[in-house]
Amino acid sequence: MTFSNRVCGNVLKIFFMVLTLLCSGASAAQAEEVFVDEQFTSLQRWKPFYFPKIEMHSSYSTSTLDGVPCLIAESSHSASAIRLKERFNVYDFPNIAWRWKVSNVYQKGDCSRKDGDDYPVRLCVMFEYDPEKASFAKMIQYEIANVLYGEYPPHSSLNYIWANKEQMAPFVPSPNNGVTMMIPVASGSEKVGAWLEHRVDIVRDYRAAFGEDPPSIASIAVMSDSDNSGESARAYIDYIRVYEE
Repeated sequence: MTFSNRVCGNVLKIFFMVLTLLCSGASAAQAEEVFVDEQFTSLQRWKPFYFPKIEMHSSYSTSTLDGVPCLIAESSHSASAIRLKERFNVYDFPNIAWRWKVSNVYQKGDCSRKDGDDYPVRLCVMFEYDPEKASFAKMIQYEIANVLYGEYPPHSSLNYIWANKEQMAPFVPSPNNGVTMMIPVASGSEKVGAWLEHRVDIVRDYRAAFGEDPPSIASIAVMSDSDNSGESARAYIDYIRVYEE
């Protein structure tokens, strides 16, 4: 091998080494942009979330559907949720994407009424209460709730819902409290049985819904409820991804 061939060979080796390092660095950087990419092979990262005075709880399990792992949420005269154990900064990870489908919607469901405030599935983003930024009256209210329930309730919440009926408004205030805003990303029975994919920017949605910036720390939950309507439904979620871009 001539000297020039050896030089060319070494240059090529260095080039491919640098290229490999760059690609590895890009992959690592890309991985760091994702807070969670839940594929529902198990529920180890989730914990049950129950509501006071509601004895019948919805069920949550994992299985395989259409060849992919998924979450199955089943509700029958019941209400409860599962909540991701980890919290995240919404300004670092403002985007959420997911894919779901439902077996049916509720005939008695109506997101504007307390007796119709049920959904076959919803994705809840719960923004954490910060005592340091609360008024004195708000602080007393939340301290009482903490004593009663063992934790602070959310400061506010966005609920992305599969509404039972077509909705004209992009945001619907919860009929149960003044700190939850319902966002119908799907509605009606036309797409029942079909997989639907959604992508949302929770910081942008919060500003549009509440007219102010959201608290920085949040958690997410999945819920299927039918305690008001007394009906039943099954929902499936293929994945949930919380990420930067």
